[in-house]
Amino acid sequence: MTNDYLEIDILTIFPDMFKGPFSESILKKAQEKGLIKINLIDLRDFATDKHKTVDDYSYGGGPGMVLKPQPIWDAVKVIQEEEIPLPLKIIITSAQGKIFNQEMAKDLSKEKRLLIICGRYEGIDERIPQLLDAEEVSVGNFVVSGGELPAMLMVDVVSRMIPGVLGKEESMVNDSFYNEYLDFPHYTRPDEFKGFKVPEILLSGNHKEIEKWRRKQSLLRTLIRRPEIFANKKLSKKDLDLLKKLEKKINEN
Repeated sequence: MTNDYLEIDILTIFPDMFKGPFSESILKKAQEKGLIKINLIDLRDFATDKHKTVDDYSYGGGPGMVLKPQPIWDAVKVIQEEEIPLPLKIIITSAQGKIFNQEMAKDLSKEKRLLIICGRYEGIDERIPQLLDAEEVSVGNFVVSGGELPAMLMVDVVSRMIPGVLGKEESMVNDSFYNEYLDFPHYTRPDEFKGFKVPEILLSGNHKEIEKWRRKQSLLRTLIRRPEIFANKKLSKKDLDLLKKLEKKINEN
């Protein structure tokens, strides 16, 4: 059996951290529309001792604690054995994982059920990713206190990929990285602010020329700010010609 929404389970020792971000703005509306369903699961509920212990010392010594395998394993088994089982994609937040990006978000948005296990302390017992066939994912080359903030970020990005979550689908299509380039500049009223004017082309009403300008600005911004995006990327002849002209202009200046 399948559902017609994305169900997201989040396994964490701090479920209350999610209540604010998930009860506001786009994520709140997406849940109200029935497009996503978010289940916050407290890992401590699966501890077997009276103190609800979910971590222990690391074998071999060293500072910091490690999340024990048993509570995580038991929690996942309960999720997998529910009355209406669904194919379950399991993600573990980890600084050692594959870097999360827009393409990964697109793929995850097509899943029916997603489980995000939030890492903490020195990490999760190494046997868990192997036993669960889980994918370790990082949100960047930096370290945070735990996997809760990365999980919030991933849920937000993935949810935006689901049809109906955003008011206008073109908002998603024009986002930076959705089409692999950075977004073009945006302006709103007034036409002039503190001596800075909105580009005349945007006030012209000529939608064909506006689209050309936006494409050029998108390529230019990507070239200046994130040139590595063009590495090993096959460009259309039109974009390639435009990019060469932009590079020439930058070099001349």
